[in-house]
Amino acid sequence: MDSCWLIVGLGNPGERYARTRHNAGFLLVDRLAEETRAIWQEQPQWEAMVAPVQMEGQKVVLCKPLTYMNRSGLTVGAAVRSLGLPLSQLLVVVDDVDLPLGTIRLKPGGGTAGHHGLESIQAALGTQQFPRQRLGIGREDLPADLATFVLAPFEEEEWSLFQKVLACAAEQVRWWIREGIEKAMSRWNGPVEPLKKREEK
Repeated sequence: MDSCWLIVGLGNPGERYARTRHNAGFLLVDRLAEETRAIWQEQPQWEAMVAPVQMEGQKVVLCKPLTYMNRSGLTVGAAVRSLGLPLSQLLVVVDDVDLPLGTIRLKPGGGTAGHHGLESIQAALGTQQFPRQRLGIGREDLPADLATFVLAPFEEEEWSLFQKVLACAAEQVRWWIREGIEKAMSRWNGPVEPLKKREEK
């Protein structure tokens, strides 16, 4: 049986959330879908939009939960059970307010750092040991009202930098599939600048 990989970008469905900081995960899987010319389709059993693709010679399912952020575990749990997927081949992509904007951090497991989407997934899977890619959205002058901050759209300068984040994060996902998580972490974790230098082999 062919190996299968599941990449779940976390976010909130609907146009009002489309370019908000909290939708960093959605934005990354949207980019991967665009790069692979994938077509999104609804998967009612998972309460998600999915896009089956081929990446790095592997069968990959891109996924955007429709459950809203705080109930992401409903989708991830259903998808993992349906696919019979080892958790090492699941990647959850999330925003991280504790990381500066322009920073990527892939990890094989760990805590939730108060991220409600990760909390929901951890509860559904019964473990912290699943890979996650954190995309930094933080800055030095974080407001006290973090909920309003993460649900607000990227500012213009932030959006320009975040396009570079998405480019590097998409490449890290490909490395994760092709080379394994350790090499993908070593190669791409950290600030995205300078992009050309990081693309060199």
